[in-house]
Amino acid sequence: MSLLSTLTRFFAILLLCHATAGQAQTLESAIMPGGVIQGHAEYESACEKCHVRFNRSAQVQLCQDCHKPVAGDIRTHTGYHGRLKEQECRSCHTEHKGRKAHIVKLDEKAFDHTQTDFALQGKHRQQTCAKCHQEKLKFRAAPGDCGTCHRKDDKHKGGLGPKCESCHNQNTWKEARFDHAKTRFPLLQSHANTGCADCHAKERYTDTPRDCNSCHRNDDAHKGNFGPRCDSCHNAADWKNPTFRHERDTHYPLLDRHRNVKCSSCHKAPLYREKLPTRCNSCHRSDDPHRGSLGEKCDKCHSEKGWKGSTRFEHDRETDFPLREKHKTAKCESCHKVGKPNEKLPTRCFACHEADDHKKGHKGHFGEKCGACHNEKAFRTSIFEHDKDTPFALSGKHRKAKCSACHRTPLYSTRTEKSCYACHKEEDIHFGSFGLLCEQCHSATDWRKLLERNMIPPEALKLLPEPGAKP
Repeated sequence: MSLLSTLTRFFAILLLCHATAGQAQTLESAIMPGGVIQGHAEYESACEKCHVRFNRSAQVQLCQDCHKPVAGDIRTHTGYHGRLKEQECRSCHTEHKGRKAHIVKLDEKAFDHTQTDFALQGKHRQQTCAKCHQEKLKFRAAPGDCGTCHRKDDKHKGGLGPKCESCHNQNTWKEARFDHAKTRFPLLQSHANTGCADCHAKERYTDTPRDCNSCHRNDDAHKGNFGPRCDSCHNAADWKNPTFRHERDTHYPLLDRHRNVKCSSCHKAPLYREKLPTRCNSCHRSDDPHRGSLGEKCDKCHSEKGWKGSTRFEHDRETDFPLREKHKTAKCESCHKVGKPNEKLPTRCFACHEADDHKKGHKGHFGEKCGACHNEKAFRTSIFEHDKDTPFALSGKHRKAKCSACHRTPLYSTRTEKSCYACHKEEDIHFGSFGLLCEQCHSATDWRKLLERNMIPPEALKLLPEPGAKP
């Protein structure tokens, strides 16, 4: 056994022999080089808290077991300790220097703050350590957010939250670089020149409304009737000129005169809550001179160009009764009676012109086939050609005779006689003694003028009565 080993065993036995039962000391406490710092004082007699016998490399893990925040930094590679090269703790932190010793040896001037989670930039480089790191607190306890240090400088009074770096930098507090485009409400067109206070009243920045109506309620000429969705018609470029296109954005395109109509003329109730009808009669009931007698399909006859004097209804094409001559200028209500829009009208002349038939003097005797004698050009002018349309050609004074002079019974229901005697019986001064063939002596040109082949003496002619005189 060597001399050194013998002496070591001797001193160990000597120490053990002098120790009392209540003051027994370990070997480590006996050979401890000096007292520990005040923070470790409670563990001074428990050497195993920091040391493992005959295993110096295990000391690092024991340090981390107590200093868990530091261990977390090392494990996640964050913080000052997480950025250092791997090394033993005692290379920077020495112990057993007494209660008042500083276990942390820090050169403030040479310390690289970029190794921490808060790199010093701008004016922060000019600040002393004590400005942020308070006495008796660990360095890691210094806050890393702006609000904690600059709460008194915050003119927004917390209204924008604690993330001051969103708008400000570390060079100067007054210089703001907030990018509104990164928010849920990018500032476009006219909004780009708007002051912050115009929208963020009373330093209110969080939960600021993004709908137009919240800011522009006083500018709403519709007084809320068109709802809060101002962006449906307006944009941020020009409030007064709407971008809404009725023909593009709805199912009802505005044509002709409808383009100049005010929105409020049709939209009476709050917009979006109502479903407007698209029938003309819904808006123009008071303008309807027909009083509903022609139904509600106004667009059959009228268009948006003009309610009055505007018609696109073609009677000739859309009905079985084409309008000709004077029928074209007749008013609709002349045939279509008020209150009977679905009435099926007759197409016979007599149905409309019965009153005219009585004024004419026919009084129904000529039947209801008015078209046989009259047309739409003029009711009083007859188009009937007796010579062509009947087997009895009118000659002489017969051409000037009224129809009723011969046709005294209802036309078509009775047969009109063609013999002279049938009409001129009462004018026969011969009382039938010369037979019934009057045309053998007389002509239709002049009753008193006899035919040359049957000339009678002038004396006898004087005895003839005037035409129409009673015998």
